[in-house]
Amino acid sequence: HFLGMRTPTTMIVGLVLCPCGLLLTLTGTLAPNWRQVSLIPNQPVDLVWEQGIWDMCSERQSSHNRLCGQADELGYFEKVPVRAAQGLMPTSLVLTLLGLVVAALGVRCWQKEPRHVLAGVAGLVLLLSGLLSLIPPSWYTHELWALPAPADSTLVVGYSVVLSYLGSCLEILGGLALTLSFHHYCKEY
Repeated sequence: HFLGMRTPTTMIVGLVLCPCGLLLTLTGTLAPNWRQVSLIPNQPVDLVWEQGIWDMCSERQSSHNRLCGQADELGYFEKVPVRAAQGLMPTSLVLTLLGLVVAALGVRCWQKEPRHVLAGVAGLVLLLSGLLSLIPPSWYTHELWALPAPADSTLVVGYSVVLSYLGSCLEILGGLALTLSFHHYCKEY
């Protein structure tokens, strides 16, 4: 046999879902669109502010003129949910990369037997990273209308929050799938 024993389905599921989750979470972390502020008083009607956890951009919808690096006059970046996201999202990304390296060593398709304990540990790390990256978008969404914005403007959730949610869920599911590798190990002993 080329693979010796088949790689367990749960390991394959984990190794497919987690990198997808990583890409979504990375995009959610970097893209400046956690919240959109529109219909801002005393501003052109087609002006939209996009606020992320690192940057703020303004865009005229009619001309698509987009300017990033906008001044934070309202103290948006000082707020705890934004600060928490600035810490937790990169931490989660690093943990996800670490988990994927450990998972690759544990699954080892080129070896006769996968290393179930290593794959299980990777699953726990990936589960933790998924939970860590689930906290910021959840907290941010909960505080969306409490975060500083011009009075009487319209606020909506941006795509970065949605991508972060989806990425977190994929990492959690992938991590859980890999954690099932412990079952095989426990069966042996």
